[in-house]
Amino acid sequence: MRSKKRKQYSASFKSKVALAALKGDQTTSEIAARFQIHLTMASAWKRELLENASDLFEGNKKSGKQSDEHSTDELYREIGRLTVERDFLSRKLDQLSRQQRLAMIEHGHPQISLVRQCELLSVYYISRAQCQEDLDLMYLIDKQHLNTPYYGSRKMRVHLERQGYRINRKRVQRLMRTIGIQAVYPRPRTSIPGDGHKIYPYLLNGLKIDRPNQVWATDISYIPLAKGFMYLVAIIDWYSRKVLSWRVSNTLDTNFCIDALEEALQRYGAPEIFNTDQGAQFTSEAFTDVLKEHGIQISMDGKGCYHDNIFVERLWRSVKHECVYLTAFENGQHLKQALHRYFRHYNQTRYHQTLDYQTPDEVYYKQPVTLAA
Repeated sequence: MRSKKRKQYSASFKSKVALAALKGDQTTSEIAARFQIHLTMASAWKRELLENASDLFEGNKKSGKQSDEHSTDELYREIGRLTVERDFLSRKLDQLSRQQRLAMIEHGHPQISLVRQCELLSVYYISRAQCQEDLDLMYLIDKQHLNTPYYGSRKMRVHLERQGYRINRKRVQRLMRTIGIQAVYPRPRTSIPGDGHKIYPYLLNGLKIDRPNQVWATDISYIPLAKGFMYLVAIIDWYSRKVLSWRVSNTLDTNFCIDALEEALQRYGAPEIFNTDQGAQFTSEAFTDVLKEHGIQISMDGKGCYHDNIFVERLWRSVKHECVYLTAFENGQHLKQALHRYFRHYNQTRYHQTLDYQTPDEVYYKQPVTLAA
């Protein structure tokens, strides 16, 4: 049996997709449907663009420029010829019915993918990208996880079945991995950091936290949208509960976490200790190097220890019940606008029982905050 040849994408096409993902206004599902690719490609090309962006500014790319001019002219002539021929065939295709054009599609063609054949024959093609049922299930899993963080994939499957969904455990596990959650209970250490990722000890046991900027903490949470989902990272001051900075991303990468960290450091100075979980984004050298450069002690939660980063977990509960679950966000821009309003409310006007009914800003700045009219 002849194997199917993998579709090749041009560098310009990849860069167009990567830039759309980098903009962050659309989910990876929307980008995948827009460009008719698999959603993992959008994430991978965005990551590749970020990793190689510095190469564009090295200034040593001019060698061989003149020698390529002749080849470039030849390519432009070839493109012009193919454009004329394509327009000629397109006019002929318009005379055929949709059924006749569908009959011309060759499944398993070794060089032209099914998607490309549909484009050439002007037959509308819908990419699966990510089915709506998956998005509905992830929403339900995320919501239940806030109420029962100790539910693993087995209990979560039973919960979903009782909601009327026929689903197996493997699918539940896949969806839980996608949104970055797992049951929180003591377990053997079965997860190993990536290459070069060091795990640091937990420094907060028995520590008296009694002032702002003594300890900061961070975490990432899944945020459902009408057509996909985003990831939210936030950095808080442990003592005052103040949200110091936050970022939203359509991919689960390190860069948006570093952006949030650098903003918090620029606006509020450096804490004594920075606490995270053992996620790959926070154990990466790119992230920990920023902390080391500022002389910050690094603390990491125990694996699966929910209470080690309890105040960030409480923040997620508040954000989701008081903001996210009340609105069907259309896109990333809509989400960012709502989060900007919510975190301003959370810091300045939301009274916290654990802070003796003061706001995080009042505790952080140690004085009542006067709001602008």
